[in-house]
Amino acid sequence: MYELIQAGDRTYYIDCPTKVGIYRTGEDKVWLIDSGNDKDGGRKVLKIVREQGWSVEGIVNTHSNADHIGGNEFIQSRTGCAIVSTPVENAFTQMPILESSFLYGGYPCKALRNKFLLAQSSNPTGTVDKDLPQGLTTFSLPGHYFGMIGVGTDDGVCFLADCVFSETVIAKYHLSFIYDVQAFLDTLDQIDAMEATLFVPSHAPAVEDIRPLSQINRAKVLEIAAFLEELCATPSTFEELLQKTFAHYGLTMDFNQYVLIGSTVRSYLSYLYDQGKVTADFVDNRMLWRRA
Repeated sequence: MYELIQAGDRTYYIDCPTKVGIYRTGEDKVWLIDSGNDKDGGRKVLKIVREQGWSVEGIVNTHSNADHIGGNEFIQSRTGCAIVSTPVENAFTQMPILESSFLYGGYPCKALRNKFLLAQSSNPTGTVDKDLPQGLTTFSLPGHYFGMIGVGTDDGVCFLADCVFSETVIAKYHLSFIYDVQAFLDTLDQIDAMEATLFVPSHAPAVEDIRPLSQINRAKVLEIAAFLEELCATPSTFEELLQKTFAHYGLTMDFNQYVLIGSTVRSYLSYLYDQGKVTADFVDNRMLWRRA
């Protein structure tokens, strides 16, 4: 864990719970792609960088989930580095309470104000459309989060953030967080057509061909959508659908899982509703989802 791996002539990544990319912009200067899952992760990342004789010029955040920006504040406070992303992700990075609030749908109680959902605030200094160093490019990867991006390097490496999850993660948890199901599926189509010498997802092993993993992710999304559509054959409230989803996939509910899986199930229901596969009725002041 926290092993430095060379991926291209100028590109590396640190193999850790949420992979951190490293791109050398000069002999001893680097930009990071994400920063680790928390302060301790950021400390380990910075230690590895300094052991190579490098200094951090900037961080490109693929998106603002806490496990991707958790090391920002520590690294920025020690180096004064730049931090850039898309405008919406910069907003969440500067005000991390937005993540817990949006997931819960109201002010998050203390149990939801934890480091898993609430990173330390850091200071974005620019946006990826105008403040990237030479040698890096970004591309939109919508679906998992609001303005998530991937990062490409000029030596052929593509960092794919959370647009795919490993087969192990899918087999164990089944539901990964998705904000926009249709956009998630469209992004899988997009990366299937991409070319790179190496693809580096944040939560799966690096591979030369991303398409087999993309197909596994797509199949699971379509399976979950079909499962929820079938549940709606019996008109059900959201809470009833959520309970049956946890039971079916053998998941254990706590505050974090309630908001993460709950938000994802709502996104699936929106996807099915927009496709005309389910409708919603209001009966006795209850919202009931039913199959169309």
